[in-house]
Amino acid sequence: MIEIRGLCKSFDGFQALTDININVPAASVYGIVGPNGSGKTTLIKHMTGILIPDQGTIKIKGEEVFDNPAVKSRVAYVPDDIYFFSQANMKDMVRFYQQVYPDFNQERLETLLPVFPIEEKMSIRRFSRGMKKHVAFMLALSMMPEVMILDEPMDGLDPIARRKVWSLIFQDVSERRSTIFVSSHNLRELEDVCDHVGILHQGKVVLERSLDEMQSNIFKLQMAFSGQVPALTGLDILSEQQTGSVIQLVVRGNRDEIINRATRFDPLMVDVLPLSLEEIFIHELGGLDYAVNSTII
Repeated sequence: MIEIRGLCKSFDGFQALTDININVPAASVYGIVGPNGSGKTTLIKHMTGILIPDQGTIKIKGEEVFDNPAVKSRVAYVPDDIYFFSQANMKDMVRFYQQVYPDFNQERLETLLPVFPIEEKMSIRRFSRGMKKHVAFMLALSMMPEVMILDEPMDGLDPIARRKVWSLIFQDVSERRSTIFVSSHNLRELEDVCDHVGILHQGKVVLERSLDEMQSNIFKLQMAFSGQVPALTGLDILSEQQTGSVIQLVVRGNRDEIINRATRFDPLMVDVLPLSLEEIFIHELGGLDYAVNSTII
């Protein structure tokens, strides 16, 4: 559905994106994660046709995005910083969207208004951040988009509103086979909603896999010994923490092979646990000179 090939972008000598290659399958929810300044928003602005690539291509269903109104009309973009015309109210924005997006569905908008009740005649600039997000999502969903690109979409929403929005998005994925590309720092939330994940670091994609595959390749291994902990050879260890005769490792590899190797060390106890997306993120970047340490002030 979405194919990004060899995308590069620099600003005044600063290399913001380097050789980005991303595949987003149709009817999937793809999450992009990375530290602050890693290039996530710059990437999204290329995907929505706002920025011109220095090199590379961004295609949706085989068509270039930049300078292609037909493609852009099928893409809904909800940015982190919501912008509306300064004096516009909800009715004004609806009229604007109806003129710009040919598939804008008034009937669907009418079904969404009771879900996110707002004062339609009040100027949107007087709304709270969360209420502005309500407006943005109602307009985006009413476009009947094939693709939704979301940058920190749930920031400013309360837990009930978050659940409502994700429910509506999942409905679109299920019923209309919409494709979702989402950037967020809330890794716990992404773990619940994404089926594919990419990790961006210093403008490069350092890891891209399905979430299931990612979580089946890295584990937390805990072992207890009766005496001194032996040399743990043969394991691909990313990190380790020892307390007395109990050691906790983060290891990469096949789960069954990890257990087989661990039992050779004759521990009193062996336990292999999956890692959360947040833990995977920390340990993957920890091997890329990204400081992941406890900070005490």
